[in-house]
Amino acid sequence: METAVSGEAQAGAEARLAARLADWMHQRSWAIAMTVAIVITCGGLVILETARQRIASEYEAALEARSVSMQLSELDRRLAQLQTHESRFLLTKNDTDARGYCSRATDLQRNIRSLDTYFRRAADSAELASFTQIAALIDARIGSGAQALQRASSHPLDLAACGGAAQGSSADASLVTSTLALLRDNEERRAQRALDASRADQRVSTLVAAGLSALNIVLFILLFRNLGTQIDSQARAQKQLITQQEELDRLVNERTRQLEALGWHLQAVSENEKTQLARELHDELGAILTASKMDVAWARRKMQDADPVIAEKLARALATLDQGIALKRRIIEDMRPTVLANFGLVTALRTLGDEAAQRNGWALDLQLPDDELQLDEQTEIALFRVAQESLTNAAKYARATQITIALGAGHGEVALHIADNGIGIMPGDLTRTHTHGLMGMRQRVAARGGRFDIRRGELHGTDIRVVLPVPTVGATKEARGEPVDDAQDDSLARNHSTPVERL
Repeated sequence: METAVSGEAQAGAEARLAARLADWMHQRSWAIAMTVAIVITCGGLVILETARQRIASEYEAALEARSVSMQLSELDRRLAQLQTHESRFLLTKNDTDARGYCSRATDLQRNIRSLDTYFRRAADSAELASFTQIAALIDARIGSGAQALQRASSHPLDLAACGGAAQGSSADASLVTSTLALLRDNEERRAQRALDASRADQRVSTLVAAGLSALNIVLFILLFRNLGTQIDSQARAQKQLITQQEELDRLVNERTRQLEALGWHLQAVSENEKTQLARELHDELGAILTASKMDVAWARRKMQDADPVIAEKLARALATLDQGIALKRRIIEDMRPTVLANFGLVTALRTLGDEAAQRNGWALDLQLPDDELQLDEQTEIALFRVAQESLTNAAKYARATQITIALGAGHGEVALHIADNGIGIMPGDLTRTHTHGLMGMRQRVAARGGRFDIRRGELHGTDIRVVLPVPTVGATKEARGEPVDDAQDDSLARNHSTPVERL
């Protein structure tokens, strides 16, 4: 009984192992098929490359053997020409034939040297011995012919052009011819054997390439079937991921809108608080300082003759009160510029630029409209704050000598451009969110639905460009709960119909 239970447990374990192995093979079948295909392809490429090299070598050997065979035939032909020149000279005693004899002799010796290099490198010992014998016979033939020409001539011949052939006995022409024919036959057979071997290697390469192609086709079919299943699974997962991504994008967009609304609300609250604080400073602190100055001035006049020392102290107190009043005015202007509220954005930018240029020694280039632009309060504040922060940064970091401020409106947008000729903003500062007040300017412009661009100038300096949409007066008044004047809206539309200046 226990043996039967043990056998069943072992069979169950083997079945689970086989199932896990089959599942693993199914999941990794594409990797296994790809690995096998790569290994087979690499092995086949090695085999094909080896076969290609062998075919190239055998083909080169066949060409070389054919070339040597042609050179041997050429050698035999020139031997015949040598005999012809010799016989003609013996008949005609013409020196031209003697020179032709020497020319053929030189060609023969040059061919022998070229063939000697080949036979010493590629031929066996028997072929090399045969060629060495032929070379000696040809050399003897040239020497004996030169002697015959010299004896037959009625005057001494200049046979130096014969190549300095050694004097020798007469050579057997039939032996030379038969040996040359034997060597030619050997080279022809060598060329044929090389060509046969090359063709055989080509057939083997073709069969190997066909086998590799067929095997790879089968493997790739299996691979693509498996990939098709996985692609379907991935497509379903991708579709689910896209759905989740769309939901996440919706939540991010909603949260972004909430943050933008919050940022705009905080900026509005900040501006309102600055306005309230500026009003309190002007009304209360200004009244206190003015009253104190009047009392001190009265006391100074009374004590000027009675006690000059106390009068001097009171004069110093008056100067201190004047400094406090000036500081109060500067703080109020920074928090809520009265010129912006009373005269508009164009006048406020001109005043801001003049004061900054005078304070920092800049050359100022103002490109502002002649008339005030009809903008809502929040747009004017946003543009003025950007200009204020830009000039502050230029004074702190730019080391500039010239500042350009340009403003233009048209096509429902207002554009502000501020540029300096300083050292220019560094590329690393463009990506840092807490440097030079960039974060505040970006948020202020983004809250109004505008575009903010800051970059390093083409030559030097820094360029800041801001484009904000201009809401209509009617929309602005509706937001404030004021009645809408259609005639004023038409006038504003006409004022804004001019194109935005290219800044």
